[in-house]
Amino acid sequence: MNITVLGCGRWGSFHAWYADHIGHTVTLWGRPGSQNLSRLKETRKNDYLTLPDAISLTDDLKEALTGADICIISISAQQLRSFTKNLREAGYDADLPFVLAMKGLEAGSGKRLTTVMEEELGKAVRTAVWVGPGHVQDFISGMPNCMVIASADDRLTHFLVDTFTSPLIRFYYGQDLLGIEIGAAAKNVVGIAAGMLDGAHMTALKGALMARGAHELSVLVSAMGGQAMTVYGLSHLGDYEATLFSPHSNNRRFGQDYIEGRPFSKLAEGVGTTEALLDLSAHYGVELPITSAVHSIIQEKKDPHDVLKNLFLRSTKSE
Repeated sequence: MNITVLGCGRWGSFHAWYADHIGHTVTLWGRPGSQNLSRLKETRKNDYLTLPDAISLTDDLKEALTGADICIISISAQQLRSFTKNLREAGYDADLPFVLAMKGLEAGSGKRLTTVMEEELGKAVRTAVWVGPGHVQDFISGMPNCMVIASADDRLTHFLVDTFTSPLIRFYYGQDLLGIEIGAAAKNVVGIAAGMLDGAHMTALKGALMARGAHELSVLVSAMGGQAMTVYGLSHLGDYEATLFSPHSNNRRFGQDYIEGRPFSKLAEGVGTTEALLDLSAHYGVELPITSAVHSIIQEKKDPHDVLKNLFLRSTKSE
């Protein structure tokens, strides 16, 4: 099939590499002036992988969309709404399936990314999400993993799983789109909290963090009309190892660097997601202490050691 990938950062370049790896014809698009795209055009390499020569590179969005059978979008979650304007201007095919390969919620509204797509491109837009554990470095080295594809349309979900499954990635059919989107976005916030524990020399508390994080999100998902048990699947709890422990996790690294006072220049989606989760927390009347703690440290500049100790060590709770 003809697969177009929009976004040429770490994950976008991986999705292009992976689609080529399993035998598809691939076009990778980057914004005009993108340093990532310029580097790939010059060297076919970035910090994570080498792109095969068969992958076409372009900054022309209309060209990238022409003839595509599937379009994977891998950009910052907070840029998605504005990016839909570019899609409309480029004249995308109304039947084109979009796969959102990023994890986040819209800051300021708390809306899921599939909701943003519907609001901007119409309810008939065909959108799925691709989430779950794994890091580019591990996949490139041949380490297999399991991931999830989900949409509101079961036929689209099955079509995409059949298209992308390989020995490197086994896909599960997502049954609860709402729970999967919320869980996948929220695990990045838990990842930041894990990094903060590392930076504060409280790594042993990650067990408590995992237990509480999954429980808090299950209550929120249930209140929103999703299935509480979805949180315990690959989109959230199943992604904890890759997000809370791996040195490759940007969100964990951001949390640790923040506590240790080091600058962090890469994308940590969990930062924007804290705002969105707190909006949902207020709207649905569900307390999210971990999210609130991360927000108070980053946005309110409260002492991280005091906040983390208060979160885990100073109150008596029933398990």
